[in-house]
Amino acid sequence: MENKEIKGIIHSVESFGSVDGPGVRYIIFLQGCHMRCRYCHNPDTWAMKDKNSYEEASAESLKKALRYRSYWKDNGGITVSGGEALLQLDYVTELFRLAKAEGVHTTLDTSGNPFTREEPFFSKFNELMKYTDLFLLDIKHIDSEKHKALTHWDNSNILDLARYLSDNGKKMWIRHVLVPGYTDDEGDLEKLRDFVKSLKTVDRFEILPYHTLGVFKWKELGMDYTLEDVAPPTGEQIERANNILETKEYKGYLNQ
Repeated sequence: MENKEIKGIIHSVESFGSVDGPGVRYIIFLQGCHMRCRYCHNPDTWAMKDKNSYEEASAESLKKALRYRSYWKDNGGITVSGGEALLQLDYVTELFRLAKAEGVHTTLDTSGNPFTREEPFFSKFNELMKYTDLFLLDIKHIDSEKHKALTHWDNSNILDLARYLSDNGKKMWIRHVLVPGYTDDEGDLEKLRDFVKSLKTVDRFEILPYHTLGVFKWKELGMDYTLEDVAPPTGEQIERANNILETKEYKGYLNQ
């Protein structure tokens, strides 16, 4: 029996991404996210459907991506981001399965928020892992209560995801958004450093400096932006955090 086309709800695409995975990437941003990060620069991706979003089958998404294959060279490929890509497991798994059949490098960018070892999610996630070369995992905060204050969600399952990927030999890049006054406490950074050091498959560990480029979207959506008075971190603050986190010890950080 022929498989029914598996469709995803797409927010947007970027043809020549350079930061969401190795090399030049074709990036598919999916619609929908349960987290409510106070510094989110894409709050228009939160709802599962948006006036500008559209549905597309995995095969069609791959067909569009492959038009740019000549630019990927030996180390580029396809990245699926969000929103939160794990909310659309069936679409991503089928897309990556088809991509791997074409020899394409696959990267998943996730906050880990939907992860659970309960069924049916867990079996589906294990299937997705077969076709995913690299996971980009954003760890918003290492402290559970502070994580909840920042995102409205606990982080225990996110840390569990990181351990699970490590235990199963899946390559990871860990990313941490540095928000002055919220995610830059020295003790918290030391705990985050120690947690990342406990993982066996982290190729890169990097800081993403907080920025205010998406604040206008909050205003357009009629939502209050509660970090209005927070300025992006200075170069000195970024260097301090990098030194505490020891990010330069990770070969992927040095080679990128």
